[in-house]
Amino acid sequence: MTTAPRDPITHFADGLRHFCGAPFRLRTYTNLLYLLLAFPLGLAYFIFLSVGLTTGFGLTIVWIGLPLLALVFAGSWAFAAFERQAAILLLGAEVPPMTAPPSPEARTAWQRAGDFFSNPVTWKGMGFLLLKLPLGIVSFVAVVALLPLSSAFLLAPLLWEMGVLDIDGLEVAFQVDSIGGAWACAVLGLVMLFLSLNLLNALAWVWRATATALLGSDRFAMAAAPPPGR
Repeated sequence: MTTAPRDPITHFADGLRHFCGAPFRLRTYTNLLYLLLAFPLGLAYFIFLSVGLTTGFGLTIVWIGLPLLALVFAGSWAFAAFERQAAILLLGAEVPPMTAPPSPEARTAWQRAGDFFSNPVTWKGMGFLLLKLPLGIVSFVAVVALLPLSSAFLLAPLLWEMGVLDIDGLEVAFQVDSIGGAWACAVLGLVMLFLSLNLLNALAWVWRATATALLGSDRFAMAAAPPPGR
């Protein structure tokens, strides 16, 4: 059975509707919150992992490093679990489970340790935490650069009337010397705002895809799925 191709006009209308609806969707603002928090969290994770791992491996010769490394791996798992929940709640990501369903059979501490270190999410989650810093810097810079600039242009008429905006002192590509020019800036700011929110939503989509790939495993989702007919 084949489906008819979508009408290009309908496809364009849907895309335009999605583009123009960005300021009116709650998901846009939860995305912005996630993007703003990415940098400080990424910095904290990087410091924790870099200091913990280097110190732990350096002290393994006197055995003190082993419990320190255990603490680092436990903290890394906890942070990855937190990031998984944040991606689900703020980005709307559908992240698979981090572990397989609990086994009814009792397992020893060595077996549980083996399960932990053989779990790909242990290492992928740590990779996500390290990736959080560079991608978080990009996200933070994008938010603080795009939104204030758009808002400044959008509010140009109000600032002009209040006498707060020193038009002559602005280094802009065109000279604004009248209220009409300020309203032209406002129109430009409105366009920039829509573009900025959609670009930031696209950046949030990158985060959502990254979290889905690194903070869970599809094999655990399939293991947790009920058998057919039940």
